[in-house]
Amino acid sequence: MGSFVGELFANPDHMHILCTLPRTITIADLLRKIKAPTSKWFKQKGVPDFGWQDGYAAFSVSSSKTENVIRYILNQPEHHKKMTFKEELKMFFKEYNVEYDERYVWD
Repeated sequence: MGSFVGELFANPDHMHILCTLPRTITIADLLRKIKAPTSKWFKQKGVPDFGWQDGYAAFSVSSSKTENVIRYILNQPEHHKKMTFKEELKMFFKEYNVEYDERYVWD
């Protein structure tokens, strides 16, 4: 797909992926191409009740901040002892002035 993954971390209820977005693909297409084969893989591995939520959140990152984002991603276990996924996403929405409707954020 032409996307380079810089870091990722799979939490029990969400995933963080730091990657490039090539000019030839949309965010929605990239996520669809991640979700479809990984769903199949989890099912083949016998992971019960695995399923991606319909939605996603995507944020752009300055190349000068990628090391900070990598540290943040790798620190997920400690981070989520203090803040849930929902609290975290709401914080990002507020910090980056993203308007949202709770009816459409959580599956």
